[in-house]
Formats: sequence, C-alpha cells, structure tokens
Amino acid sequence: MDRSLNFRAVEITGLFIAIIFAYFAGSIPTGYLVGLSRGLDIRKEGSGNIGATNVFRVLGKPLGILVLLVDAAKGYAGAAIGAWVFWRFFGSDDNQGLISAVSKTPLLMTGVASVLGHNFSCWLKFKGGKGIATTAGVLIAWAPIAFLVVISVWIIVAFVTRYVSVASIIAAITLPLAVWEFQQETGMTVVATLISVMAVWKHRSNIQRLRRGEENRIGQKKDARESPK
Repeated sequence: MDRSLNFRAVEITGLFIAIIFAYFAGSIPTGYLVGLSRGLDIRKEGSGNIGATNVFRVLGKPLGILVLLVDAAKGYAGAAIGAWVFWRFFGSDDNQGLISAVSKTPLLMTGVASVLGHNFSCWLKFKGGKGIATTAGVLIAWAPIAFLVVISVWIIVAFVTRYVSVASIIAAITLPLAVWEFQQETGMTVVATLISVMAVWKHRSNIQRLRRGEENRIGQKKDARESPK
C-alpha cells in the first residue's frame, strides 16, 4: 500500500512537471518577438493579435509563415516532448499507477497546456493568440490523420470564403469530430471539444467584424477601420 501511494505521488509530480514544460513551450510569444525584431509591437498593429495572420498582414509573408511554423512546432513539442518526459522519467512500468491507468492522459494534458500557454502567455500578462497554429501542432502529436482532415477543411474554407477567421472557426468545429472519427477515444474527444470551444471564443472579435462586414479577406489590404484590441 505504501509503495503504491508513493508511486502515485511520483507520477503526479512527473505529470505536473510535464504540464509546466508544455505550458512554457506554448507560452513563447513568437509573433510578439518577431515584431520586436522589426522594431514594433505587433499588439499595436493590425488586429492587435500576436498570431501568424496578423504578422503576415503587418510584416509580410516570410515572417508570417515563420510565426505559423514556430507556433505549430511549439504546440507539437509541448505535447509530445512533455508527455515523453513524463513516460521516460515518471511513468509506471506495470501500468498500475494512477496516471498510467488512463490512456494518453499525459499527452492530452500537455497538449492542453501548450495551447493555454499560447493563448494566455505569462510573458504577455496572460494574453496571447488564438491558438489555431499551436492546436495544429498538438493535433499532429495526438492524431496525425485527424490533423490532415482538419487542415484540409481549413484550406478548402479559406479558399472558398477568403476569410482566415472563418476557416479557423470551421476547422475548430471540425476538430472534435475528426478526433472522434479517427481515434475513438472519449477522453481525447472531450479535450478536443474544449480546445475547439476556446478557439471559437478567441475569435469572437472576428465574428463581430464579420457581422459588420469589416473582416479582411485573404489578399485584401488591411482595412483602415481595423484597430488593435
């Protein structure tokens, strides 16, 4: 009994360390740092968001792509490496521990921590981006086939509507459906649903601009009416 309790304490400690690692990986404010490298605060330009779309519009395609890739990479690294740290150093060999008994719990929790790190970065007074690219990186670590479905939906909707925000919202809604279809895991689907809801919520200002007809389309010059949040 004492050994079992001690083992569970080790697992919980390990999971906490993995989650902290994932959060800090996700919290790196890529867009903000890229903006500073060009002498401006991206939060005061365009839509005021630190994500790849705003960087793309304000600083151009190369830097926008860079932010997109790095934000996705930090999501993948936070989820995959964070979970690896747990299993490598703290996971149980006999699968009888508190955490080990729950399928993929470390990967799910580190994935969520990465997205939360991006959306609520401790380096930016717990403000951040909308988490789409970071969620994509997490999804690659979770369910690569589901990721291909979601990114395909994003590309199609973006091509048809010419709105990045609409494509991101529809892709977010598709996320839990794709995860369930290809993973068939209730826990992962529930977590994917929570991330989806958070992504849509983070796009609430875009939804308001869409209703007013003020949202910028892909390829359209920045609307003078759009001001930083």
